[in-house]
Amino acid sequence: MPHPAPAPLVTEVAARDMAARYNRADFRAWARRAHTTGGCSQPVHLRGRVTHLDPLTGKILHHYSTAQEPGGALRVACKTRRASRCPSCAETYRADTYQLVRAGLVGGKGVPATVSTHPAAFVTLTAPSFGPVHTRRTGKSGGVVSCRPRRGGGTCPHGQPVSCTVRHGDGDPRLGQPICPDCFDYPGAVLWNAHAPELWRRFTLAFRRYIARSAGLRVADLREVLTVSFAKVAEYQRRGLVHFHAVIRLDGPDGPDNAPPAWATLDLLEAAVDHAAGAVTVSTPAAADVPAKEHVWGSQTDIRPITTTGELTDTAVAGYIAKYATKAAECVGTLDRRIRPTDDVADLPVSGHARRLIAECLRLGAIEEYAGLRLTEWAHMLGFRGHFSTKSRHYSTTLGRLRTDRIEHNRAQHDEITTGRLPLTPDDEVLVIAHWRYLGQGMTPGEALLTAALTGKPLPSLTTDQRSSACPSSC
Repeated sequence: MPHPAPAPLVTEVAARDMAARYNRADFRAWARRAHTTGGCSQPVHLRGRVTHLDPLTGKILHHYSTAQEPGGALRVACKTRRASRCPSCAETYRADTYQLVRAGLVGGKGVPATVSTHPAAFVTLTAPSFGPVHTRRTGKSGGVVSCRPRRGGGTCPHGQPVSCTVRHGDGDPRLGQPICPDCFDYPGAVLWNAHAPELWRRFTLAFRRYIARSAGLRVADLREVLTVSFAKVAEYQRRGLVHFHAVIRLDGPDGPDNAPPAWATLDLLEAAVDHAAGAVTVSTPAAADVPAKEHVWGSQTDIRPITTTGELTDTAVAGYIAKYATKAAECVGTLDRRIRPTDDVADLPVSGHARRLIAECLRLGAIEEYAGLRLTEWAHMLGFRGHFSTKSRHYSTTLGRLRTDRIEHNRAQHDEITTGRLPLTPDDEVLVIAHWRYLGQGMTPGEALLTAALTGKPLPSLTTDQRSSACPSSC
């Protein structure tokens, strides 16, 4: 019996698809749209029309229809923050976050430059241990040393060696994986991730209470003389637990526009962080085979002052926070999409450690006592459902303001549509009638290669499962 012909390679399919797109009559128009979207690799496809009317005469001043676009659809950028989905749009988000964080340290974007004189620190809050994992350790000389050497050796209750003498490389897939998966506290890890946002909220409250108490004030009166401003980002450690990096700054009562009182020093800020990190807890009840737990921050709290020169500068901090604002749990070896009811956890393309964390989310999510944590919906995030980047109101500008400025700048590059009558009156405001319909999202493998080549943007490593099946045939 003859063997069946092998399936064509993905690269061959992409090459044929790329050639077909290149040879189409509308390729130049398609290429211009690829540049307009900034090289977005998951563009949204819309069909519709926009009509500009003179409100007094009813005359059509301008009309646009997607019928003139390649495939009869308008492609617009997806604007995702996830680098795993669209490197191009994620880079825009990263750049905006960088400007937002840096403005809160040196001024700009509506923040006065005097803010650089306010006490500010870069704070890292970590998760506690839920079991030993493989790690990359360095010695005093800076060289890599053994992972977890144990002089006496021995095994755990499950028969696994408790010692690891390997000097792990930075790309070693074992990093972050438990020494013994059966010893690792998976329920505790998942529940800690789920309660990390609440721990942060309680941390900020305890921080303000400590500042107020140190100044001999009530918390309600503290707002009259001092404002605590912050910007933070969540980062996944390789073991699947989130930790938070935050810029915390002390301002006057009006935020960055005026200086804090003289007693609000960097030493006070550091003492308040130490106190708040060790003072807050969140409790979860016992349920099924899971005992009651007290969730706390890990013992490794890092506090470093931010300066305009030196080891930890404003530029370094802004770049570090912006970098992690575009990442999520996929760096741990899990998915960057929700787990579907039809998914078999055993068949998911994830690491063994991530698989057990996901399975634990699904198991605990079915228990009534934990229903409010929505662990099933956030299993792909290993239980964490908080925002990845947040800031207080007075820290600096907003991402929305930055996006609005960019839209207004782009709009200024085109001729404004007006009635042409002077002087302008409220009755001369152009009437805009628009109708849009969503068609789908994504692009074919060949189009992805062409877009990367045309725009010089990186090509995302997307699987067929990650591309939207709603992508229309015209894409």
